[in-house]
Amino acid sequence: MPTLTDFDAMQLALDQARLAAAAGEVPVGAVVIKDGVVIATGRNAPIDGHDPTAHAEITALRAAAQALGNYRLDGCELFVTLEPCTMCSGAMLHARLQRVVFGAADPKTGAAGSVLNVFAQPQLNHQTQVLAGVQAEACAGLLQDFFQQRRAAQRLAHHPLREDALRTPDARFAASPSTSSFAPHYLSDLPSLAGLRLHYLDEGPRDAATSFVCVHSPTGWSAQYHAMLAALVAAGHRVLVPDLVGFGRSDKPKKETAHSLDWHRQILREWTERLGLQHPVLVVQGDGPAWLPAGRCRARLVLDADGAPADATPFPDNGHRAALRAFARPGFYGLPQPWAGPDWRFNGPPSAQAARQATIFLETRGDGILKT
Repeated sequence: MPTLTDFDAMQLALDQARLAAAAGEVPVGAVVIKDGVVIATGRNAPIDGHDPTAHAEITALRAAAQALGNYRLDGCELFVTLEPCTMCSGAMLHARLQRVVFGAADPKTGAAGSVLNVFAQPQLNHQTQVLAGVQAEACAGLLQDFFQQRRAAQRLAHHPLREDALRTPDARFAASPSTSSFAPHYLSDLPSLAGLRLHYLDEGPRDAATSFVCVHSPTGWSAQYHAMLAALVAAGHRVLVPDLVGFGRSDKPKKETAHSLDWHRQILREWTERLGLQHPVLVVQGDGPAWLPAGRCRARLVLDADGAPADATPFPDNGHRAALRAFARPGFYGLPQPWAGPDWRFNGPPSAQAARQATIFLETRGDGILKT
């Protein structure tokens, strides 16, 4: 049987780490090898076992000792995806391991060189060889992804769902380009929201000379601006795309009567103030309402109205479509809103071409107000 390389052995430890992540544990995995053969595996399990000592290394050491019928693991090598802590390093020395190989360094609790080096104490009666950094990027990436998902879940927990509203399941958005390309942002503490969760995209440099606020059509949601958003960001602008309440990934009140044009306008005004937006460029579809007062905007860019049926992604059933019905009511928009600011129109939907035309418009105005 061919001897495992360090790379291959760490790959097996990564497999164990992925099993830990699937079980809701911090993704750390370990394997013990003797004479080129895996004799034991281990993964993090302190939560599942209610055991503070159930680190991947400890579980692997216990399994190896059982396999050999000896708590001394002479001639054995342990591979672990994360630098061992003090507890695990001490156990490895007691087990008389020949070698320890780890992937990612642990700058907070690592006891093999990061915070301290237990293995470098000459007074100890056993010396174990240590090799760091094998598949370090893959090991660190697994941990980073895990904690990023955990933080996202914690953020969602801060936005409890009101009893009079619905929230489209995240699984519905898995195939959406905007979901995979742009990070979601949420607010629920604006006065007008009264606890409803508002979703928005916020891309590009925070100190950009020009910020765009793009408001989707009354039958759509923020994904409509995916192509235009990417092109504007590439041009150096900051771009913000909210999902109006009742649309996209924002919460959806169950009753049509919850929606009024003034309420939606007020939410957007509070939202722009919270984000500190100074005179953004407003992008809308069709000759709809002036979502923000002219004095708050540098210009308004009007794209063709989208009369197509709504993308069904955020609206899995009739209960999620109250906003669609409310916006379609006769008289919902009231009288046309006056607009005294600079106005530009593009005969087309949100697109990369529309973004290019918008940039040209801003760069060529002669009054100096809108130059980037």
